[in-house]
Amino acid sequence: MEIEKTALYDYHKSLGAKFVPFAGYEMPVQYTAGIIEEHKITRSNAGLFDVSHMGQLLIEGNKDLAIELEKIMPTDLHNIKLNQSKYSFLMNEKGGIYDDLIITKAEKGFIIILNAACKKNDFKIIKNSLGNKFKLTLYKNLSLIALQGPKSSEVLELTIKGVSSLKFMNGHKFSYNGKEVYVTRSGYTGEDGFEISIPNELAENFAKKLINNGVKPIGLGARDTLRLEAGLCLYGHDINESTSPIEANLKWAIAKRRREEGGFVGYSKIKSDMNGSLNRLRVGVKPEGKIIAREGVKIFSKDGEEIGSVTSGTYGPSVDASIAMGYVKINFSKPGTEVLLEVRGKKHKGNISELPFYKKSYVR
Repeated sequence: MEIEKTALYDYHKSLGAKFVPFAGYEMPVQYTAGIIEEHKITRSNAGLFDVSHMGQLLIEGNKDLAIELEKIMPTDLHNIKLNQSKYSFLMNEKGGIYDDLIITKAEKGFIIILNAACKKNDFKIIKNSLGNKFKLTLYKNLSLIALQGPKSSEVLELTIKGVSSLKFMNGHKFSYNGKEVYVTRSGYTGEDGFEISIPNELAENFAKKLINNGVKPIGLGARDTLRLEAGLCLYGHDINESTSPIEANLKWAIAKRRREEGGFVGYSKIKSDMNGSLNRLRVGVKPEGKIIAREGVKIFSKDGEEIGSVTSGTYGPSVDASIAMGYVKINFSKPGTEVLLEVRGKKHKGNISELPFYKKSYVR
């Protein structure tokens, strides 16, 4: 299968990017500054991320569309406001997660941002569920650029007037070079930021303008360390088709009305998990010392019982410590619980930690 490239590929190259294959795309993993420096830039200033590999899906329809989408997503789509965004899931029959996503109420229906590796399968699942009653468009002519960091608002305001007035998890249409762009105040780093949906032919011009205004390009490497510090899940690692949102400690993302009423696929598992049959829970883990507990590392109780495993692990530059997330048996999930982490055949001390490791800085 031929690997795809985003509209910004050549520009990334000119900026000195190192590339890796990711979800069928050739994506920048880091630039000349390196992952740790890129991470720190995003926390202190503003960083530009190319996330054009993700799926941008428009579903057009009337009020019946919300009714149909609520059958496969545990979101309250009846009370969502125009241009408001919600974090949600595409659910399966067993209460697992086909994908986690951001859904936004648009004038014509709903815009859904899908994970790159899942977007083609997601499209089929949604299409099969909705039938032929609604029009689905998975855009190929749009790029998605994320601007993240405490300076992102003032920098983006120089280029697109009015964006600084957006509230967190809300979006709006704006104009750039005479073309319509859609901007949401959102992101996946734990910082204030924006995601800009822009026609492919304007993406490089737009990225250059931001970088000329002091923004730095950031690769997938720093995106991973940033989201892990913020306690945010990466699909295919921390959540997948066999994890329920309750196990994943994401109960907050299921609307209160939906928790009570159900009416979506997999609800029996969700209800069961909420009513006391939960066996495991996603938790933060802090290894002692400098050992890095990466995905797959087994977690043991201090008495030697195997109680779970790590799903993501790295060094967190902002907290200057080794950090990880994983699943443990529910009776070992309390913050402060001592655990042992088996790294390269040796067991190392660690503790269950509250999430996030780094305090999020969203603008409400």
